Parts: sequence; structure tokens; C-alpha cells
Amino acid sequence: MSRLILIILACALALLMLLRGGEPELPDGVLVPGTPQQTAVQAKTFEFDGHRVEVLAGFELDARVLGKERYWLDRESELSKYDLALGWGRMSDSRVLEQIDISQSGRWYRWRAERMPIPRREIERSSANMHLIPADDWIEKQIAKAGPGTLVRIKGYLVKVTSPDGWRWKSSLTRDDTGNGACELIFVEQFEIL
Repeated sequence: MSRLILIILACALALLMLLRGGEPELPDGVLVPGTPQQTAVQAKTFEFDGHRVEVLAGFELDARVLGKERYWLDRESELSKYDLALGWGRMSDSRVLEQIDISQSGRWYRWRAERMPIPRREIERSSANMHLIPADDWIEKQIAKAGPGTLVRIKGYLVKVTSPDGWRWKSSLTRDDTGNGACELIFVEQFEIL
């Protein structure tokens, strides 16, 4: 009888670990050597979910997911349920990332390191918190599947969003900024887990 209970518990634990998933095992070294690509586009404005969306620039990147946060109650979650903290260059290297504590809350991405594995400015220029506005439900489901350690490809537009009541939300247009207003706001037309 006790052997049967142990077998059942072992199976339940194995199933739980399988369903829970976790961060994928990735090799050391830079996994995403490129940098985000921002391109000039013809001015375009469109309506989306009761908001006016103004396209500021074309945008695409391959990156490693450093963190993901789901938002439910803020105004922004009407459009963007997920923020991804993303890294490229040496911020996609497991040897670097294992020395950095990463967290997200309140639409911010934060990092902390006891010893700097790479220069501070490189961390700031090679990672960012990005607010994602999925163009459709399928893209939103793909974003929901991505987690820390996942490699992703995102294509879309950096945008400014306004609503009839005067509320607005605008993307950063540089990867060199930090602090309030430094996040990218992306209208995502393609999202792929690599």
C-alpha cells in the first residue's frame, strides 16, 4: 500500500513539473547578437479597441525574455496585458544573467547585481521593458506562452496611443534612455517563439 502511494506521489510530482515548465536550459554565450531595428515609416493613424493609435516607427527585434509580467487592473491593461523584459547582446548570455537579479512591477523592469558582470551602461542599452499591444487574440496567446529564457522575435510598430478622455501612452524612440518613459510601446503584428 505504501509503495502504491509513493508511486502515485512520484507520478503526480512528475506531472506537476511537466505542466509547470520552467525556464528552458540555454547554452552559455550570446544567444541574440543583433540589436533592435527601428525604421522610419510613413505616418499612419488607426483606431484600435476604442483608442487612437499613431505609428511612430517600424520596430523589430530578436531577444531573450528576461522576465514577463501580467497586468490586470491598470488602465494600460485594456490594451497591453503583458510586459516583457527583453535582453540582447551580452544580456542574452546565461553567464551574465545568472549574476543579475531581474524583477518587474508597476510597468517597470528592474535589475540588481552584487558585482557588475558587464558595464552598467551596456546592461541599460542591451535590455528594456517593452509593453506589448497584440494586434489580435492569436498574437496575445503567443505572448502568453513566452517566459523567462525564451528566445522571441517581435515585429510591429512603436506607437503613441490616446483615448477620447485625454489619456495617452507613448513609446520611447531610443534604446539609450532609462527611467520613466524609457519603455517601448509596441503594436505587435508578429510574435514568434524561436
